Amino acid sequence: MKTRIISAAVALVIAIVVLFLAHTPVLDLALAALAVGALYELFKAMGLVKYMTECCICFGFSALDIMIGMVHRQNVLGVLNTELFAFLAAMGLLLMYLKKHDEYNYSIPFTFLGLTIGVTYSFSCLQKLVTQFPKFGVFAIVLTLAGAWLADSGAYFAGTFFGKHKLCPVISPKKTIEGLIGGTVCNGVFLLAIAGVYEAFINKEVHVNLIAVFLAGMLCSLIGLVGDLGASVIKRQAGIKDYGKIMPGHGGIMDRFDSVITVTPFMYWLFTTGLLVR
Repeated sequence: MKTRIISAAVALVIAIVVLFLAHTPVLDLALAALAVGALYELFKAMGLVKYMTECCICFGFSALDIMIGMVHRQNVLGVLNTELFAFLAAMGLLLMYLKKHDEYNYSIPFTFLGLTIGVTYSFSCLQKLVTQFPKFGVFAIVLTLAGAWLADSGAYFAGTFFGKHKLCPVISPKKTIEGLIGGTVCNGVFLLAIAGVYEAFINKEVHVNLIAVFLAGMLCSLIGLVGDLGASVIKRQAGIKDYGKIMPGHGGIMDRFDSVITVTPFMYWLFTTGLLVR
């Protein structure tokens, strides 16, 4: 427990520094590093790191797609974008498949491409929250991460005191239906409290739709659970306990960001439609 607390404290300090520098390349570099790290952990769990050329193609796409925002903010090289990087990555993986078709089947390149696009898109959405909403982008990131992470706290306490019915005992033996309900409601309350404090004391220039935030918080709990369980299935099938050891007591990047990967695109959509903040 002591190791987990210290590790979490260090991660929190780093996160605060990165968010404080959110309008600088620091955020782009941090998100690119997280995306590449998450992909590496997934590839390693699936036994794909032995295909190093294919891995490097995916890492390159992910890093470039996220960091190109640093260049675009200088109003140069606008022709370099996600569509071009995705095309080049797909062509690279296809060429490697043609070269190694006798070593692996068609599932390998599609696995590489699917995981890379999904993970990269999610982390790039966090970056876009700052670039598209400079007045409240940091708040949007905080609310998104809270929506992905705080549900676990509510689910833990609800499951501890009221949990009787297992939710999915094969995939995650400790999760209960009561914990899911408690975590869902608590997540809505947590996000509502964060948004209320932000609007009342930090940034009075924006209007937060508190009802929408509360509902979004509850939905984030369910969406994050899908990411959590999906990552757990991969670990179970791969025969591993954690994706990595980068955070002592917590595991790897994927162990902490599995729910973030599914929650972020949803929250990004809510912010871009103006349903949460005006």
